Amino acid sequence: MQESARQQTTEPQPAETLIPRASAGGVIVNRAGEILLVQQHNNSWSLPKGGINEGESEYEAALREIKEETGITRLSLVGPLGSYERYSIGKDGMGETKEWGSRKRTFFLFKTDEVVAGGFNDPDGEITKVRWVTVDEAVVLLTHPKDKEFLDSITPNIKAIIT
Repeated sequence: MQESARQQTTEPQPAETLIPRASAGGVIVNRAGEILLVQQHNNSWSLPKGGINEGESEYEAALREIKEETGITRLSLVGPLGSYERYSIGKDGMGETKEWGSRKRTFFLFKTDEVVAGGFNDPDGEITKVRWVTVDEAVVLLTHPKDKEFLDSITPNIKAIIT
């Protein structure tokens, strides 16, 4: 009896019981008016972002994730851009991974004078490339439709800071 009880406690929890982890990130604008995208697993493009650790604010998580995923460290906060929810992209870069649940994603708008993204040290090994692109190029490159919708909705904020 004790053995079966012990086995039950070590089995993985069903996907329905997993609590989705919120994430935070940034839309980073360089002096040329381009924004930075990250490629994940060589098969999908997104804005730099990642999970919020326990005890970390959304802003702190955004700064940490941007550094890990892009190597960019000189950031000037313009302001918050808001949040939206979506499912994660499937492992093959197609579809969605619904078993992890829909996750809240919060973004901030930043400016940077850094020209080349590099030296990134993504501890999860999911980022395979970083690339500066125009907003129009980003809308085409972004893999998830919700990311495209969000970028469309904040384009006036980005254009307002491009000099």
